[in-house]
Amino acid sequence: KWRISFQISAALRDGQVTPIELCQRCLSLIKSTKFLNAYITVAEETALKQAEESEKRYQRGKPLGILDGIPIAVKDNFNTAGIETTCASNMLKGYISPYNATVVQKLLDQGAVLLGKTNLDEFAMGSGSTDGIFGPVKNPWSYSRQYKEKTVPKSESEHEESKWVITGGSSGGSAAAVSSFTCFAALGSDTGGSTRNPAAHCGLVGLKPTYGLISRHGLIPLVNSMDVPGILTRCVDDAAVVLGALAGHDPKDSTTIQDDFQPFQLPSLTDVSKLSIGIPKEYHVPGLSGEILAVWSKAADLFKNAGAKVIEVNLPHTRYSIVCYHVLCTAEVASNMARFDGLEYGHRSDMNKSTESMYAATRREGFNDVVRGRILSGNYFLLKQNYENYFVKAQKVRRLIANDFVKVFGSGIDILLTPTTLSDAVPYIEFIKEDNRTRSAQDDILTQAANMAGLPAINVPTALSERGLPVGLQFIGRSFQEKQLLTVAKWFEKQVKFPMIQLEEVNGHDHGVFQHQKSASIS
Repeated sequence: KWRISFQISAALRDGQVTPIELCQRCLSLIKSTKFLNAYITVAEETALKQAEESEKRYQRGKPLGILDGIPIAVKDNFNTAGIETTCASNMLKGYISPYNATVVQKLLDQGAVLLGKTNLDEFAMGSGSTDGIFGPVKNPWSYSRQYKEKTVPKSESEHEESKWVITGGSSGGSAAAVSSFTCFAALGSDTGGSTRNPAAHCGLVGLKPTYGLISRHGLIPLVNSMDVPGILTRCVDDAAVVLGALAGHDPKDSTTIQDDFQPFQLPSLTDVSKLSIGIPKEYHVPGLSGEILAVWSKAADLFKNAGAKVIEVNLPHTRYSIVCYHVLCTAEVASNMARFDGLEYGHRSDMNKSTESMYAATRREGFNDVVRGRILSGNYFLLKQNYENYFVKAQKVRRLIANDFVKVFGSGIDILLTPTTLSDAVPYIEFIKEDNRTRSAQDDILTQAANMAGLPAINVPTALSERGLPVGLQFIGRSFQEKQLLTVAKWFEKQVKFPMIQLEEVNGHDHGVFQHQKSASIS
């Protein structure tokens, strides 16, 4: 576990471990888990420099806060000054931003140590972290004792490589980085579930905050009206710590809240009898595995037996949400991707017959089929003759979906409990049999409604499947009620006692160095 919230920051304060030692251990773990393909860029030199500065602050007895000296990773669609930002695309290969995204700057201002940039689906379009130019990310659980004990090879010839499972996406690199212990927290982005989905598949806490609580400035946009920076950690307390460092108004992002955000420590809930938990029946969708359904029912019973009210609720427009999401998502993508024209930054084609031919060749060479397909669909929906029928209609349906949540929360429900994914993680060779669009439509089905409504949602790892892989459940809260959402999630986390990953591949010296703080958290 090694959580920031108690053990690691205490160990740093007490001098049991120094920021430089911590950084070196993480860097050496990154090297020994390179086969996971979690990182695109490892910023070893700058990380060690930041750790050195942190060490000086600890020696003076003046650390900047709880995150000082804590190694973190950032998804490669957040701008980082001096470190390449690629979005896993040929279009931005070699691009170095002149500024830091606000969330990155806030973490650095708190003394966090940035280890590197993590892998993703190209421009965050996907749900497997398999579609970037740097290749797919492997789920660390593929190499866990839990999974290996359950998957007996069908034959001698069955190759080890054919069994590895995906991380989910699009923030799969960040999820794999936290899950394999190479860092203590990581940033993802969440447009339709891109933080919660990989969190569920990698046995992590994945928080998508309320839209507007955290600045999007410097996050390369996918869908401006739904994008939110997401937080991946090993426990709920750590998610609260990172949220405290990131949340609040940003003059550079007009969609952020105006008020200052007060960081909070999560209380330990002992009595849940005043809670009303809503179970939306529309989330019992076709394709939901029996195993996930059983975990969901068991979780509802857990709340009921502890004295909470558990009520089945209706969100009637949920069944239209994935189609509505697809229209709005591609329309905004088409608009956002127009900036990549080969003129100011990123890839530029050698085609020089005319400006138009250079634009066309640049975009053909720079974007993969998935991105080009979404641009095409989006522009179709935005055509003058289609605008009213598709885009405007989808916006109206989006309002109905948001109103469903308002009604449910207005009726006295505190938190909604739903599955996060339809099943546990599938093997890569199975996953790539379907195209990206089909996969994304299936995988976003349980998560994207929270983005459309702008609500906070969190994945909490709940159990292991029969194959020894993580299964997570999603809690959706009221707008800007992160404290209540995280408090309930923390209570649930304590009840379910999700097992720690036993990584066989890194059980050498790298894994052993942390042994004395095995159940550590950030704070």
